[in-house]
Amino acid sequence: MSNDQVHDEVREYYRNAAKTRVGQTRPDELWGVSQYDDDTLAEGTPVATDLSMGCGNPFAMADLVEGETVLDLGSGGGLDVILSAKRVGPSGKAYGVDFLDEMLEISRANAVEAGVDNVEFLKGMIEAVPLPDASIDVVISNCVVNLAPDKAKVFAEVARVLKPGGRVAISDVVADNGVEPVAGGLDWASCGAGALQYDDYMNLLRASGLTDVSIEYTHETEPGRHGAIVRATQPA
Repeated sequence: MSNDQVHDEVREYYRNAAKTRVGQTRPDELWGVSQYDDDTLAEGTPVATDLSMGCGNPFAMADLVEGETVLDLGSGGGLDVILSAKRVGPSGKAYGVDFLDEMLEISRANAVEAGVDNVEFLKGMIEAVPLPDASIDVVISNCVVNLAPDKAKVFAEVARVLKPGGRVAISDVVADNGVEPVAGGLDWASCGAGALQYDDYMNLLRASGLTDVSIEYTHETEPGRHGAIVRATQPA
């Protein structure tokens, strides 16, 4: 598939999700949501929870402190942006970037319902983040990087927007070394076909200039593919 075809497939999948997922029970897709405790989910909105289609809880890994600026790549319904905004407080800010107008409309409404105003949802691609250089303290993302066809660009953008000493806390799907996409099997939008192999993921992060890189598997999503915690640091 070409990069444009991948983007079109992912866009259509999540546009449909924005229309159909709210209020639905999806036991096979709830692993990521299960990583948030009930009190934390209550800080968001029911719609934001329904539209949380991640593979983990990057918010829990980020160790946010008051006054920080946070960026969520592929922010969807806005759950992690809302939670981050509440942790960084009025002196901080949380940005979400998403390429779907439908998700941006929903996430903005969710932020209003949750009572946070130190947030901003921006339309854009995670391969071309619409924010200035060295403007972000923490980059988070929840099972979105694997959806991007050009991950080198994604990691280059992460490194570009991070301040010196900034950090990365990403939940993503990572494949074992040697595991290739299955022809005719897992597609990009369902978080399988686009998963990087472990060594390739580590190497691309390092090639972007990030250091202290680590990947920790949390659970198996498909044979040879895993939900993972990805961490890295922008050198000071």
